[in-house]
Amino acid sequence: MTYASLINLAAEEKSAEVTNWGGRIGWVVGLLLFVALVYWLMRQGWQWRGRLQADLPDLPTAPETPGEAKLELSGRYHGSTTAGQWLDRIVAHGLGVRSKAELTLTDAGLDVVRPGANDFFVPAAQLREARLDKGIAGKVLTEGGLLVVTWSHGDKLIDSGFRSDRAEQHPAWVAAINSMTKTSAQPTTTEGAAR
Repeated sequence: MTYASLINLAAEEKSAEVTNWGGRIGWVVGLLLFVALVYWLMRQGWQWRGRLQADLPDLPTAPETPGEAKLELSGRYHGSTTAGQWLDRIVAHGLGVRSKAELTLTDAGLDVVRPGANDFFVPAAQLREARLDKGIAGKVLTEGGLLVVTWSHGDKLIDSGFRSDRAEQHPAWVAAINSMTKTSAQPTTTEGAAR
């Protein structure tokens, strides 16, 4: 076969026409139903977890006059977990929703403002410690890339993870929160999976 005949043969070849439209539409509809089922199951799991955590009291709100700001931080809220269990996400009261966050630390406590999600306030008496970590609730960063604040709420200890837009702010937050809680031994970094 010559080169010219190969070119003519290639020019004559065309894609086969679709003759089984019903079969193709059936596959597409089946795939869409499967995706919808997976999404529905994920949503049911989220709601089930929320029902399991229904005993968690309502989140405190910031006082009208919280006092002068010691520190302010702008960044991301990555979620809250049961303290020491970095994969046991808390979803009750919107704590499982990742969002942007504005943190303000005052003598009254820690004010967390989250546009598009529930704001919350941690009174100073409920703060337990702060540390640098690398992961929380399915979010893993570089070592020390996450500010984790441990606080008590009801009868539960909670770890909440934040990442500043400027990570060099994290050590100052750890020192300030730990000085408020009068923690003598202050670990600056720990590994989430090791707890």
